Amino acid sequence: MPEAKERLQPRAPILSGPPGRRRVDAVMRRLGRAVTGLEEPAVEKIAQDQKEDAFQVLIATMLSAQTRDAVTHAASTRLFKVARTPRTLGRLPVKEIERLIYPVSFYRNKAVHVKAACEQLLSRFGGRVPDSMDALLTLPGVGRKTANLVLILAHKSGDNICVDTHVHRISNRLGWVATRTPEETEHRLYEVVPRRWWPLVNLYLVTWGQNVCKPVYPRCGSCAIVDLCPRIGVTRSSAWKPPFHSGVASGLSRKAAAGARLPPEGGSHQNPQTRGTR
Repeated sequence: MPEAKERLQPRAPILSGPPGRRRVDAVMRRLGRAVTGLEEPAVEKIAQDQKEDAFQVLIATMLSAQTRDAVTHAASTRLFKVARTPRTLGRLPVKEIERLIYPVSFYRNKAVHVKAACEQLLSRFGGRVPDSMDALLTLPGVGRKTANLVLILAHKSGDNICVDTHVHRISNRLGWVATRTPEETEHRLYEVVPRRWWPLVNLYLVTWGQNVCKPVYPRCGSCAIVDLCPRIGVTRSSAWKPPFHSGVASGLSRKAAAGARLPPEGGSHQNPQTRGTR
């Protein structure tokens, strides 16, 4: 049965100036509990499955660009069954890489970039994935989103924020930023988000964006942070009945919700490490 739709009038921003850190902190706390039990982004799952192997996180993130999570996960799994290191993957012909990663978006270009990145990892970095932004950005097919996610997931950096289309969209809807590009959003978020949340911004907002705060007809009626969101730019949303209440997913015990991925008080969820320039 089609979901009912409701026309919404965008609310005025909650704060007239830059968002207060307490407001951002309240949103992140609530999302940390609300995402418990929801499907995590593909690269997060791959990082957990592969014990945060830096090389596999790098390649999976390269494949994920403009590709649905299910496709990314399936393609990465096929690829890593055949080759799991820069040396073994670098030996594969481009056509074989194409076959293994199809149907990810731009699979032909990505196959070329994957092979070239493997060759450069071997020739310039001793087969290791570099742990600085500057070095990562020299690899073929690697932009800031990929580099930030590798630093966060594989190198345990507490000094980076990874911004994709979901993070860019939701940060603007929340009124945290008023930006036009993901790169602008990233740099603005360093100013408005308390440091301890930096490594978790991508996990929380991407998970929420895929399940609730969708690009078209966001499910505002089921949103755990609806009272904290000015819904900037939203004119219509779904009237789907909420399975979330007070930031706790329906069907989850309070004990399970309490086990949400939240950073410790007073610091990031990992020990901050300097990993080159952002």
